[in-house]
Amino acid sequence: MSETKKEDVENLYNRLYKEAESYGYHLNPDVELTRDLIKGILINEKRYGYWACPCRLASGKKNEDLDIICPCDYRDADLNEYGSCYCALYVSQDIVDGKKQVASIPERRPMRREKEDIEEKSVKNASFPLSKPVWRCKVCGYLCGRDEPPDVCPICKAKKERFEKFI
Repeated sequence: MSETKKEDVENLYNRLYKEAESYGYHLNPDVELTRDLIKGILINEKRYGYWACPCRLASGKKNEDLDIICPCDYRDADLNEYGSCYCALYVSQDIVDGKKQVASIPERRPMRREKEDIEEKSVKNASFPLSKPVWRCKVCGYLCGRDEPPDVCPICKAKKERFEKFI
């Protein structure tokens, strides 16, 4: 890895570490693994223009990959159930404290057809009219009722494009 590349990885590592800790998350204490994952994120950013998860196959089409832009939509569920996210960039306090070890976890990401079925069902299940649409942050679950989603999630700082129309 060139010196500039190391510097880019180190800068992003420091930024993600501070952001994670300030929002109650933790980066993997295996610093070398974490740096390798961050390097993968930076490679994907150069390749696709966005932070696709370094452990998943991105399509190169941002709209299709919104659910796997780091931090992915599945991070919190994976942390709660398994103690780490799919790629193990984010881990639980038990892993940080050495009470639990990172282990392989199953993929939560639905196949393309499953995603279409889920979206179709959520639209059909909206049974009462609201004066404004409800937007949901796909990263942390934050809900808000307004004409447009916020530019940045006030909880997890995900960008506007990571919101979906919930109702």
